[in-house]
Amino acid sequence: MWRVTGETGAETTVVETTAGVGPVDEQDLGDAAIPGARAPWVRRLAAFGYRAPAPVPAAQRLVPPMPDGPGVTPAVVAPSPLLLRVGIRLPDGLWSWLCRWSGWLGPLLVALFGGLLRFWHLSSPDGIIFDETYYAKDAYALWHGGFETNWPDTANAQIVGHPQVIPFKSDPAFVVHPPVGKWIIGLGEHFFGMHPFGWRFMVALLGTASILMIARIARRLFRSTLLGCVAGLLLSVDGLHFVMSRTALLDLIVMFWILAGFGFLLLDRDRTRARIARRLGDGPDAALAHRMRLGLRPYRLAAGVCVGLACSTKWSGMYVAAFFGLMTVFWDLGARRLAGARRPYRTTLLRDGLPAFASIVVVSAGVYLASWSGWLASSTKPGMGGYGRDWAVGRRGISTEYVTLPLAGRVKMPFRVDMTWVPEGLRSLWHYHSQMYDFNVNLHSPHLYQSNPWSWLVLGRPVSFYYQSPKFGQSGCSASECASEVLAIGTPLLWWAGVAALAYCLYRWALRRDWRAGAVLCGLGAGFLPWFEYQSRTIFLFYAVAFVPFIVLAVTMLVGALIGPAGATPERRLVGSAAAGVLVLLIVWNFLYFYPLYTGQVIPMDDWRARMWFTSWI
Repeated sequence: MWRVTGETGAETTVVETTAGVGPVDEQDLGDAAIPGARAPWVRRLAAFGYRAPAPVPAAQRLVPPMPDGPGVTPAVVAPSPLLLRVGIRLPDGLWSWLCRWSGWLGPLLVALFGGLLRFWHLSSPDGIIFDETYYAKDAYALWHGGFETNWPDTANAQIVGHPQVIPFKSDPAFVVHPPVGKWIIGLGEHFFGMHPFGWRFMVALLGTASILMIARIARRLFRSTLLGCVAGLLLSVDGLHFVMSRTALLDLIVMFWILAGFGFLLLDRDRTRARIARRLGDGPDAALAHRMRLGLRPYRLAAGVCVGLACSTKWSGMYVAAFFGLMTVFWDLGARRLAGARRPYRTTLLRDGLPAFASIVVVSAGVYLASWSGWLASSTKPGMGGYGRDWAVGRRGISTEYVTLPLAGRVKMPFRVDMTWVPEGLRSLWHYHSQMYDFNVNLHSPHLYQSNPWSWLVLGRPVSFYYQSPKFGQSGCSASECASEVLAIGTPLLWWAGVAALAYCLYRWALRRDWRAGAVLCGLGAGFLPWFEYQSRTIFLFYAVAFVPFIVLAVTMLVGALIGPAGATPERRLVGSAAAGVLVLLIVWNFLYFYPLYTGQVIPMDDWRARMWFTSWI
């Protein structure tokens, strides 16, 4: 079933509902839910100003129209009444061009704003902070040897010293994360040198690109350029995303590939449904909906590549493959149901399940294996190649006696298999991965800034990446005592509004069958829920940057609800727009207030204490 709603705020859009799954309010469905437009209750409500929504064509149900852009916006657009009211009239050609391309111009301007924030004084603090000590050096080693190597204890001081000395050695090091993120960090070092700007450049670039991506994604998701720009602005001023965009760690790179995969799946959804709409013609066709093949889906293959790159940066990306794979199958299920399939679950399983698995899981697995090409190509001589590269040389292969499974724990296998036929390189890689897995799941060393995922959404325990306390006259300190800190914490008002927004999304998904809310929750769940399995492990709040875009999308959806539907009264829209504007402005103010803590600025100690709203933030 489908209904018309305007809760995206700027435009009236068509939202999918799932018939037969749960109760649906017939009043929300208008005349489509009753056998005729002359039902008595409709006539009675008409006396109070009620107007049932007009029937929506099947094609528009499958693919609601985009709000603007080439092919949608007319060649000539009437002048804006608002601008005319304040005495501004742009040339007709310029105004029409701006309207036609606003879907790109708005997101690009927001991304430019976010990029300027991220690249401004990117090399400050001028040193190696927090876990940059691992990834900046691993990235350098990958680009110069193809695998990670050990570094002397004095390496950090030599790298940031004057004159600079880079004590690169070729003996292999045991590392616990795949190489893609470090290859990306190393690209910046390759072009700008082994300096803070160099190892932070690519992360800042991906952080800026993610702002453009989320603006375009939100525009497509909510069919509103305004809400797309709101999403981009909110991501620009999230403190955790900002700090992680200016620090050479892996987690923002994981976030980038997850968001890119989500965006490609949205494109695939629209493209596939448009193809179905063209084939259906005037209305549903049960036979066609059952036998229809959806053909090659390049956007879904691209999503699989992005998920693979997320997995190849950190293993937490593997959960994304499962969540996104199920999400795209359920989207196909909804499309086939709308097309008229009598047994949509069976049809989807037969027609779409295996292609979805291949596009997301198989493709991402292939990308992951390819990411280890540098390690696989390294020498098998002891101490000359990547860590453990020589492990299987001359060794008989046999499958493991025990395996560790999620939830089930350590399980003994009923039999063991001779695996000598597997190439030595792959067996060595498998052994190396077993060591990596043991390290990651058994990491229980206490850390001052570790936190539990239950506290992440309310920012219970942020992470201090850098801290100095200069005295008067030192480093520009103008008080008796000062503080300089880089604190990895989200913009508090944005995250706390995000908690309310996620509750709203749960309502929209569970009770109103809004697929957009379900997509946002799926993205959040992919980055957040798996960490509850590892609550005893040493984990940190900054891992949450992987799902920050979905918190932003949830808040954007809430902003759209505050603005109100396009058909609401002017008074309702005015009040709602004011409330939404106040919320966005408060979030921007909150970011600016904490800006000194995001950038390591030297501020008086009293100002630093004023920003420590909770003792757990210290």
